[in-house]
Amino acid sequence: MKKILLIAMGLAFCAGPAGAELKVITASTDLKYICERIGGDLVKVESMASGSQDLHMVEPRPSMVFKLKKADMVVRVGLDLDMWLDSLINAAKNGRLFYGQLGYVDASAGVPLLEKPEGKVDASMGDIHIYGNPHYWLDPANAKVMARNILAGLKRAMPDQTAKFDANYAEFVKDTDTKLDEWTRRMAPLKGLKIITYHSSWPYFASRFGLMVAGHIEPKPGIPPSASHLDSLLKKMKAENIRVILTESYYPRKGPDFLAGKTGAAVVTAPVSVGGEDGVKTYFDVFDHVVAGLEKAVAGN
Repeated sequence: MKKILLIAMGLAFCAGPAGAELKVITASTDLKYICERIGGDLVKVESMASGSQDLHMVEPRPSMVFKLKKADMVVRVGLDLDMWLDSLINAAKNGRLFYGQLGYVDASAGVPLLEKPEGKVDASMGDIHIYGNPHYWLDPANAKVMARNILAGLKRAMPDQTAKFDANYAEFVKDTDTKLDEWTRRMAPLKGLKIITYHSSWPYFASRFGLMVAGHIEPKPGIPPSASHLDSLLKKMKAENIRVILTESYYPRKGPDFLAGKTGAAVVTAPVSVGGEDGVKTYFDVFDHVVAGLEKAVAGN
């Protein structure tokens, strides 16, 4: 009887949603954009977080539970970055969205991870992610992995629309490769550039384009900078002639501006997600903005 019930549940899901559109909830605006590109007019997608929010700090709200109750699929960043989503899914009690079920998608599956901590991990190390750095979407090449995971989820939900999803996925990959070639060409003169970042959000971006992250304004992930830490960064920047500070748009400017004022470094304020700043309407806009900001900073220095 248990096997029969499980089979019936699977068939009900595979038959697709009752309405014309598949209702998808994503943890981030970047995942929303990719989902809409692949799902097209067959999906209705809503992001739990805005593009201007730090994904570590999203506050669960009752309205989010209500939306998840009605969702056919959930797409999360994973790697414990969006742990707040766990309590929401549990509260919604929507069986389709539980871990391992047909409507659950972890966009990080298959991404080559960086900065996976070794040895003992404890609270004294700050906001450490035990599975690896979760900011993998800031390497635009990883968009193809994210899209592939979303594609698999959409196919499970609407198997009769496989051909359309495959075509949309192929188009997205083509657009990603075209933009990746452009960004690689533009970033080539900046290869080897040393930068200071606010948070450890940029190792994937730096690895993709050959930048060197020489330090962070946070002494440890999630820990605000002290005067002594800023002083040590100041000495390092002067000694190594580091003239670019890359800071996420939602972090305070006090620390970056202090260092810039003492060293003459340029501060590049960057959105890390779709909607993070005015005019950043697509996933590709994020990188257009960051690349342009770095080009301008280097030219100015």
